[in-house]
Amino acid sequence: MASAFSHAFVALALGRARYHPIMTWQVLLFGVACSIVPDLDVIGFSFGIRYGDLWGHRGMTHSLFFAGMLSAVLVMLWHRQQSTSAKARLFVYFFLCTASHGVLDAMTDGGLGVAFFSPFDTDRYFFPVRPVAVSPIGISEFFTSHAFRVLASEIIWIWLPTIGAWVLVLLLQRLWPGRGAVERSAAD
Repeated sequence: MASAFSHAFVALALGRARYHPIMTWQVLLFGVACSIVPDLDVIGFSFGIRYGDLWGHRGMTHSLFFAGMLSAVLVMLWHRQQSTSAKARLFVYFFLCTASHGVLDAMTDGGLGVAFFSPFDTDRYFFPVRPVAVSPIGISEFFTSHAFRVLASEIIWIWLPTIGAWVLVLLLQRLWPGRGAVERSAAD
């Protein structure tokens, strides 16, 4: 798995990539939570759930189905008073944040792969290129010399490309402001 730091970083970048008044700090924090929640499946180890099981690590909670369900629940519970377009925007943001977790994990050099299509297909998948060093599962294991190798790998393969994509999006918005400029001026 990638570290919680990288999952959170990607969620923040997704939330700040395009200006919209609905993207408050509360919404961004929900997005960060969505990007980290899939790893709560490690609790299952304490209950005898094996790594490769449906509810094992990188199983159901790392699936696109789970990302959709979590996003729908968040929008229904905490954002139901929003307009339909705002709810759709929030759903997409929460979905992308949650789904990004599995995408980053499928880029790592360890584990059993990611069950992207669970519960319909429980096969585990990796991407053909897996340059990211896998992060330790336990918190106590994270503060070791291995953790520095993991963070260096994540900076190179996750953080720098994310920053590059974010800057590119901002530049494109400045070159072709389109709706972003209209939304920004309407919010001012």
